[in-house]
Amino acid sequence: MSQREWIEKDFYKELGVSSSASQDEIKKAYRKLARDLHPDANPGDTKAEERFKSVSEAHAVLSDPAKRKDYDETRKLFAGGGYGRGGFTPGAGGGFSQDFNIGDIFGQASAGDGGLGDLLGGLFNRGGARTASRPRRGADVETETTLGFREAAQGVTVPLRMTSPSPCTTCHGSGAKPGTSPRVCPVCNGNGVISRNQGAFGFSEPCDECRGSGSIIDDPCIDCHGSGIQNRTRTITVRIPPGVSDGQKIRLAGQGEAGLRGAPSGDLYVTVHVSQDKVFGRNGDDLTLVLPVSYSELVLGTTVSVPTLEGRVGVKVPAGTADGRILRVRGRGVPKRGPGGGAGDLLVTVKVAVPQKLDDNAAEALKRYAEAEKTSGFDPRAGWAGA
Repeated sequence: MSQREWIEKDFYKELGVSSSASQDEIKKAYRKLARDLHPDANPGDTKAEERFKSVSEAHAVLSDPAKRKDYDETRKLFAGGGYGRGGFTPGAGGGFSQDFNIGDIFGQASAGDGGLGDLLGGLFNRGGARTASRPRRGADVETETTLGFREAAQGVTVPLRMTSPSPCTTCHGSGAKPGTSPRVCPVCNGNGVISRNQGAFGFSEPCDECRGSGSIIDDPCIDCHGSGIQNRTRTITVRIPPGVSDGQKIRLAGQGEAGLRGAPSGDLYVTVHVSQDKVFGRNGDDLTLVLPVSYSELVLGTTVSVPTLEGRVGVKVPAGTADGRILRVRGRGVPKRGPGGGAGDLLVTVKVAVPQKLDDNAAEALKRYAEAEKTSGFDPRAGWAGA
């Protein structure tokens, strides 16, 4: 993206948020707009597709704290109109005085720091032009996906459909028509800027001949119009490893925004959301479930078949088990990530199911048991502090 585009575009307006919006507010606004404008939700609607691209571009800048800072500082710096065809004029619009120190704004950053100095491309300098358009790694891109509980626990491969800047498939990112190559700009000798001395300062402005790129494309690619980058809707197959948890991010190297002038692409970060399950819960690598049992099963003991991620297994309930006791089935939990492998445990909590209605035979049997219980001397409230 050129310096002028950074200055003229209002990314906050694109997302419908204020310039003081928090990162969470920016993320929420983008999610809503992306969901409403996504090409899958608006098939054949070119206006919605263009709006989706603009929203994605705005989010790519504002969601990155470093890029957002550069963007805010650049717009603030040039808000007074001092940036024009003839370069920056001290005192014009911005109100800078003779004692204005450019270094106070730009600091001592190196040429490759990727900060505001890189963004302006050597607009200011003290003796000697800086390269205005150098290869730069593409921005990282974020997206989201929602998985079922068991998919997240066992791992799954999912297709992700997304729109983002990508290398042009026709010219492979060069910007030139296949069979041709860009040539070095003869006016700026590939620097991308033209330097002029005015008093104590050396001022530089983007080269008009090559528009600050340092190279000239005589025969541009017809698909990307010479930019080397296209906003493409593509489908990426992502392997989600077993044991991923809700809110976790998966990094896919080189699947982000295309790099500038042949530089590497950024990375893609996929935030995984996990749906709740009707049977299982999760505590770290352990699976949890509640097993309904009858009073007689707790007293007399039994073996009950319970589900796991890989089928069913028998769980022994010992005689005299108390309501709420947790029974552990080792190795039947969520697969562990990292060295060592293995899996967590299945934690089964037994819970007495009280019948809401009994027939006459069952009621009579229960009454006889209650009498026998009293005769045996059993007192459920023995030792209770409230007795």
